Amino acid sequence: MKTRPRPDFPVIALAALLLSGCGGPLLEVTLVDERTALENQVLGSYAELGREVMLLASVRGIDPQGHLVKKTPLAPNHKVVVRALQRTAFNRDDLDRFKRAGVIGENNQGGVTLLAPEKAEAGQRPFVANLVEEENTDRAVIMRRMIDTDEKLTEGDLPRIRAVFANMQRDNAPPGVPIQQPDGSWKPKADLAAK
Repeated sequence: MKTRPRPDFPVIALAALLLSGCGGPLLEVTLVDERTALENQVLGSYAELGREVMLLASVRGIDPQGHLVKKTPLAPNHKVVVRALQRTAFNRDDLDRFKRAGVIGENNQGGVTLLAPEKAEAGQRPFVANLVEEENTDRAVIMRRMIDTDEKLTEGDLPRIRAVFANMQRDNAPPGVPIQQPDGSWKPKADLAAK
C-alpha cells in the first residue's frame, strides 16, 4: 500500500498565513457601492441600446443572390427607443453648439434646460426651443427603456437613473457648458473642474 507524502508543517503554515492576509494582500478586493453599481448598470444599458441601433443600421437589405431581404419588423416599444437614439445623435451638433453658447445647459435631472434664449438669434429661438423639447423627450424614452429592459431596475430607480444620466451628460459636455448643481444653481463646466 502506497502512502502519500504529507506536506511539511511550514508549508501549511505559510499557505494559511498568505491566505489570511497577514502576509500582505494577495487579492485586491474592491467594494462597489450602490451608486457605482447603478452607474455601471445604466452605462451598460445605454451602451447596449447603442449597439442595437448600430446592428439595425448595419443589416444588409440584399441577400447573396441579389434578392431584397425583408427586415424583421421592430416591436413598437423598440422602434420608439431606436428613433430616440437616432434623433439624439442627429441633434448632437446643434445641441452642443447652443450649449457652448450658453443658450442651453445640462440640468441635474438628466435633461437639458433652455437658459438664455436671448443669446440665440431671433430666427433660431423656435428651433432651439424645439431642440430642447426633442432632446428631453428622447432622453426620457431612453431612461424609461433602461428600466423596461433591465429586471434589476424598477420605477423607484428612475430618480437615481436621472442622476446617473445627468452625471454622464455633464462628464461628456465640453468646457464652459452650463451645468446645474444639486442645489439648482448653474455653473460653467470649467468652474466645476477647478474645484
